[in-house]
Amino acid sequence: MEYNFRTKKPKNSAGGYSADSLRLLQVTLKLKGYNVTIADNGAEALVQIAESPPDLVLLDVVMPDMDGYEVTRQIKHNSNLPFIPILLVTGSEKSSVVKGLDAGADEFICKPVDKKELLARVRALLRLKHSMDEQLFLSQRREDFVTRLTHDLRTPLIAADQFLKLLQRGVFGNTLSAMRESLEQMAQSNQTLLSMVDTLLEVYQYEAGGKTLDFFVVDLWELCQQVVQELMPLADVKHLTLKAVLAKGTETSLVKVRGDRLELRRLLTNLVGNAIRFSDAGSVEVRLNSTVQGVTIEPDTQISPT
Repeated sequence: MEYNFRTKKPKNSAGGYSADSLRLLQVTLKLKGYNVTIADNGAEALVQIAESPPDLVLLDVVMPDMDGYEVTRQIKHNSNLPFIPILLVTGSEKSSVVKGLDAGADEFICKPVDKKELLARVRALLRLKHSMDEQLFLSQRREDFVTRLTHDLRTPLIAADQFLKLLQRGVFGNTLSAMRESLEQMAQSNQTLLSMVDTLLEVYQYEAGGKTLDFFVVDLWELCQQVVQELMPLADVKHLTLKAVLAKGTETSLVKVRGDRLELRRLLTNLVGNAIRFSDAGSVEVRLNSTVQGVTIEPDTQISPT
């Protein structure tokens, strides 16, 4: 843990700390495994904090250029800084505690500082820091997950929309029997969307530490063909050839793996959709190749936009 002690220059002892007192506090903290950085005044402390944000700031209220309250306010109002708990060293006056709270301090300790009390308050503030950092990390993971999944939802939605437009134009015929296969593709596409929405509802599992995957035997050849059929309207609009092929000598029985079918389908849909999106001419090919080593099957999926 990085631990920063911010105080005034020890040459002026009017309410501040002497060099011996500072040295004692520094030694006390270092003996407990904390890295301690000392600043001579508030301005220097703010520069150091901006350059390398610490896990904790310990501020003496009395400093030469600006007092600890002002330094606290500037730290708390700096939106570029992460959450940094601030421990103010104050006099015994109640007014100083009130002023510190208004400035944004998280904890207080009165002079003369008791070493055991100091260490206890430092531990408490570092626990608070860890908790806040963890909440921020989980929040960022949730935002990233929702962003990725929202992106993935767009591809089958666009494909279904293209199917509807083609049906409206009569491309697949005007009778129910002629449209049946296309309607089945739309139903499959909508089923994929429903599965993705279900996954979105599981976002809180990510917050808890990771999504639970359901492992079953998945036929990658069948899955690739389904994804290709589902995204065919997107390729047709751009006059691209889209197909799934097996590499020479690869049998369909060798491209079955254990995995989460929904996540594998989401991955293939995302990859093929991106290949179509960024290909202006030619073809998009999903090629399956397997290598057997003992009892291990390693599928190699290649997408080749040209």
